Amino acid sequence: MSEASSLPWAAAPAAGDAIGLYAQWTPALNAKIEAALQRLRDANIAHGDGLVQSSSLGVEDMVITDLIARSQLPIAITTLDTGKLHPETLALLPRITERYGREVEVFKPVAEAVIQFVAREGEDAMYRSIELRKACCGVRKMEPLGRMLKGRTAWITGLRREQSGARGDVAFDEDDGNGRRKISPLADWTWAEVWAYVEKYAVPYNPLHDQFMPSIGCAPCTRAIAVGEDFRAGRWWWENDGTKECGLHSKTDSPAQADDSRSEAVGDSVSAKAHVGAADVKAANAAGQS
Repeated sequence: MSEASSLPWAAAPAAGDAIGLYAQWTPALNAKIEAALQRLRDANIAHGDGLVQSSSLGVEDMVITDLIARSQLPIAITTLDTGKLHPETLALLPRITERYGREVEVFKPVAEAVIQFVAREGEDAMYRSIELRKACCGVRKMEPLGRMLKGRTAWITGLRREQSGARGDVAFDEDDGNGRRKISPLADWTWAEVWAYVEKYAVPYNPLHDQFMPSIGCAPCTRAIAVGEDFRAGRWWWENDGTKECGLHSKTDSPAQADDSRSEAVGDSVSAKAHVGAADVKAANAAGQS
């Protein structure tokens, strides 16, 4: 692990539930960390100012931000504020600046477009049909993502193969369908390894992860998962479509197609489950999980 940074790293916080439940340092993790760093270095060399981290502010993206800052790579860090994020998610923005000395550039949807959509379809449109939910994602996510990536040649994501069956073939470096490279440096990391890194390097993370929310999006579209459910089972849980994507990472959807409501068909694949054990079962029962 390269430790070139002279940043004043804060003392490690008290372990939260997620760290206590999931963190497990594996024999392969040191090599995976160095490989992820090398992918970030190579991408920075190849794309320069054309490279950006598109952070969801989820735990995987927080690990990537930590790797970028720890290695002093001049990679811009950006995120989307949909107007429907949890307060806990938005609270990470000043924590990133305080911890790493990096400003996160925030892209928001066009206010008038949101107002018109809500006036036409209502605040709860996402619950009424997949088409309306994807239309909401188009206004709140896809359009600002298009602006985020305008003029960019590559973007960095926190995608991992273990997150869902639809992401089981995520590549470290692939075309995003719109002429850009999509870099996923943690593609082969496990959930346990992500949390082991968080624990060792005291990475700030969303406290909602402690509440059985491995995948956190907009507040109306995120809930805690039950023991053994897929990582993304807490996203759009009322839908039968197993893809569980908003369009940001669907291979049939381009970031430029903000109003595209198509969904990616998912073939047979091994379903990625959350790591569970006796501690998970006990805590989930206590929280009212089934």
